[in-house]
Amino acid sequence: MDRARGRTTLPGMKLTWLLICIPLPALAWEFSPLPLCTLSHDTEDAQLVITHDPRVPEYRLDLALTGAPWAASPSFGMTFQGGAALTIGTSRHMIDGSNLQVRDQGFGNVLNGLEYNSTATAFTEQQTVTFSLDGAAEPVRAFKSCTEDTQVVS
Repeated sequence: MDRARGRTTLPGMKLTWLLICIPLPALAWEFSPLPLCTLSHDTEDAQLVITHDPRVPEYRLDLALTGAPWAASPSFGMTFQGGAALTIGTSRHMIDGSNLQVRDQGFGNVLNGLEYNSTATAFTEQQTVTFSLDGAAEPVRAFKSCTEDTQVVS
């Protein structure tokens, strides 16, 4: 710092820019309408991504573990805790290493669970991963209202 004028010197500015530019994990819930309607959330343990192309009546949930692969399991489920507790399950999932995927024409229960609760736990017979739903409601609402009209094609 230039003590006479109270200004930051070049080394101080470099440190500030370095701290600003360091890639940190995105811990917020995020929505994007492009190229597909996408809702995503990363934690230290997993990445959750839900996509929907309004032109095709299908939703897709991808849940990728960061530390280990998913073990084979005949079922997958999610339980939501909070204001509108709910547990849902399916046997129509696919596991490919660390990624678990579910496709369906409707995701209303999943989206309502994410919007109206405080935690979500995804589980198979042998594994669980829990997500905080703090800050999820607004991005979930944006995802729910994503239509072909909200997507800008370039």
